[in-house]
Amino acid sequence: MLTVPVRQLGESERRAVERLLDLDPFAGAQVAERVAARGLAWWRAEGRILGYGTRRNLESICWLGGNLTPILATDSAVAAFAEQLSGEERLCSSIVGRADAVLGLWDRLADQWGPARDVRPNQPLLAVDTLPAIPVDPEVRRVRPDEVHLLFPAAVAMYAEEVGVSPLAEDGGRAYRRRVEDLVRAGRAYARMVDGEVVFKAELAVVTRRTAQVQGVWVAPTWRGRGIASAAMAAVVRDALLRVAPTVSLYVNDFNRPARRVYERCGFHRVGTLATILF
Repeated sequence: MLTVPVRQLGESERRAVERLLDLDPFAGAQVAERVAARGLAWWRAEGRILGYGTRRNLESICWLGGNLTPILATDSAVAAFAEQLSGEERLCSSIVGRADAVLGLWDRLADQWGPARDVRPNQPLLAVDTLPAIPVDPEVRRVRPDEVHLLFPAAVAMYAEEVGVSPLAEDGGRAYRRRVEDLVRAGRAYARMVDGEVVFKAELAVVTRRTAQVQGVWVAPTWRGRGIASAAMAAVVRDALLRVAPTVSLYVNDFNRPARRVYERCGFHRVGTLATILF
């Protein structure tokens, strides 16, 4: 397989990077948000963007920061990115992106970067651009800044359940709490509260001009099985479409059939498959 050299991209190639990100607005949403906010200069972006292709024809990119995310990575690009990265110490906490590229990278990097704590090879990527046809829960609303202390324990419980480790482990949760506070201040955190308890929560963790990507969807264990999730999620989708972005997207583990049924009721349809490697 013939490859071309991988190079680190700078601000002069931002337009080419944005063009590629526009071609994959859902799988590349996290990278697109970062580029829009901080550009390509590594000291501002807290990460690097590697490029594959000539300067006149950039074919694929790969974000390397807290996560490793390949975008539009062909087989040749996957091989070239892996060759470049195999000589570096792994600093990312996950590899996430389109399943074919992520699993191709992992096949080549596992010996140097492994073992993985978890491999999730089949995560449906979903999107919706129409208002939900089902009733919305009027009790679901944006969380106020003075309610962070109520939201934070629910966010910690969700993270530990979903990722398999506690966000409090590394620094006592300070960085994670700042992230939660930032989302609340930006009007991107939603909850339904009953007697001061969060019984449903979700966040618009990523927002670009093309999509609002939902993460952190969680129902309190004592409220599961009561049928609140569909109407609650419909409320989030409705507000996001009316106020934030022209589409709403998310990805979900294939084995989480209750969640997939909720998203289907809210009008989501499949637009691809992601994979995640967790360290």
